[in-house]
Amino acid sequence: MVATRSRPVAVVTGASSGIGAATVVALGRKGYQIVAGARRLTRVKRVVGDLGMALPLDVTDQASIDGFVAQVSKAFGRIDVLVNNAGLALGLTAIEKARDEDWIGMWETNVLGLMRVTRACIPLLRKAKHGHIVNLGSIAGFETYKGGAGYTATKHAVRAISRTLRLELNGEPIRVTEVAPGMVETEFSVVRFGGDRKAAKAVYQGVKPLVAEDIADCIVYAVTRPPHVDIDEIVVRPVAQAATFLVARKT
Repeated sequence: MVATRSRPVAVVTGASSGIGAATVVALGRKGYQIVAGARRLTRVKRVVGDLGMALPLDVTDQASIDGFVAQVSKAFGRIDVLVNNAGLALGLTAIEKARDEDWIGMWETNVLGLMRVTRACIPLLRKAKHGHIVNLGSIAGFETYKGGAGYTATKHAVRAISRTLRLELNGEPIRVTEVAPGMVETEFSVVRFGGDRKAAKAVYQGVKPLVAEDIADCIVYAVTRPPHVDIDEIVVRPVAQAATFLVARKT
């Protein structure tokens, strides 16, 4: 796709699968020029197709982020929408058995990665007529559950970062939205359980979870509101889930 100055530019991180991939497709169908970043470049290229650009991006690596943003700047000169989607959960163990490498991996991606990407993109968001930052949080950002301390701590941090950005960017034409999903069936649980698909499938047993397209729909809704409207927060769960730990399952 040839870059143009007239159509809005949407940057999506973690765009090779799941919510990121669904968001790329949904925003592309709405006319956004897409810049999709992920470590798995072959997969993200397939997702993007002719909707825009697919670039390598590792949000835990500052040099990777700098190179990514430099290419966005060269191609478009601005960013209208930044979707900070890259994130993961590792393990489901009690604090007394927590592994340092799991917690470090989650913090590096979910928190420091989000900060690094946002910091690098704010100058280009300021060059847009109206900018918008969408952070993918979770109901784990305001609830907790056994074994989830490492992950819930990172999502509590995402919530704090989103609210702080809202204060710090007040007075500028840059909106900030946090989308906080509940149970969504993607590769999330497969990654959490180290590739154990049986364990991942058990998470959704007896319940109809959300799918990636449901969350992408929420993101599209938020970013397509009139410029004076800021959807601060969207919390979305499957009907069967009343809390992280309370899910009505059919047997």
